[in-house]
Amino acid sequence: MSLDSGRLGAMARKEWIQLRRDPRSMILAFVLPLFLLLFFGYAITWDVDDIPIVVVDRDRTAASRSLVDAFVASGYFTVAEHAETGRQAEEDLVAARVKGILTVPPEYATDLSSGRGAVVQLLLDGSDANTATIAQNYADAIVARHGARALPGNRARAAPLRLEPRTWYNPNLESRHMIVPGLIAVIMSIIAAMLTALTIAREWERGTMEQLAATPVARVEVVLGKLLPYLLIGLFDVAVTVVAGMAIFGTPFNGSVVLLAAMTLLFLLGALGLGIFISAAVKSQVLATQIAMIATYLPAVLLSGFLFDIASMPFVLRTFTYLIPARYFVTVTRGIFLKGVGAPVLWPEALFMLGYAVLGLGLATHVFRKELA
Repeated sequence: MSLDSGRLGAMARKEWIQLRRDPRSMILAFVLPLFLLLFFGYAITWDVDDIPIVVVDRDRTAASRSLVDAFVASGYFTVAEHAETGRQAEEDLVAARVKGILTVPPEYATDLSSGRGAVVQLLLDGSDANTATIAQNYADAIVARHGARALPGNRARAAPLRLEPRTWYNPNLESRHMIVPGLIAVIMSIIAAMLTALTIAREWERGTMEQLAATPVARVEVVLGKLLPYLLIGLFDVAVTVVAGMAIFGTPFNGSVVLLAAMTLLFLLGALGLGIFISAAVKSQVLATQIAMIATYLPAVLLSGFLFDIASMPFVLRTFTYLIPARYFVTVTRGIFLKGVGAPVLWPEALFMLGYAVLGLGLATHVFRKELA
């Protein structure tokens, strides 16, 4: 059956009017995406700096003070306290007031000036394994650089092999530049499904489904008419979050706006279709919202590659991620934002999202047709 633009437009207007009369849906549509971007954008970070340490300086010489100053000058460590004894420093570490203890032995300056080499100790709180690992790498680099400069007569010998690393796409390794594009994908996967999860269930709870079923509007026109306003809202939300991410967090945008819009359209069609399918299947707004949250939030956050590297997951979970649509949209947003890649690189993700859109709309139409039969 061919689609009638007049009936489709009337259904879309009807859904928009219902949406405007529901303050909760308006907040969900226009306020929550920006709020979530700001909240998670500031809350989630993998940058480790200003690591608090306590210093036990048993040497108390200019050389030991120079070493401590090197730690502070790096910007990665801050001295929270100078302890007199190791026991006092350990109490701070146990109480989680600091993340590490830097201990300088009594003969530090003497050993350093003699050329024999000096030893310092850095105890780290391993209960936070990520911070401890990064802090250890920072400390190794600081000590190596400071030790080479502190050798008498500048007797540091050039290493036979020297690595000169360069980082593309995010040269300063700022985690927010990676988090913000992924956040946009995760937020829209949640918001889109939750918005449309209320549509058909609302008709059943308000007692208007029988009237809707009696109209000459085709079933597919009902689904598409209900989907259209939310599709426009979703595109608007993505535009707002993209601008906010660039303006507030300084996230670079190196790709094509048109390509991002096209990819977003494919993704939203599938996410909105999933919401309508849930709404038609359960007929309850509360239950539909809960199912939509479970079906989108946890997979999008945990299995999309947003927080955890997919390659490091167990084989079973890594295989399951191919069924998570947010996985492909996270790849798209990060690729367009940070790398500036185009369709020749992102076409596999586009195909997966197209299949997701066809599946979501097909399921929504099929289940809704059963309810009207």
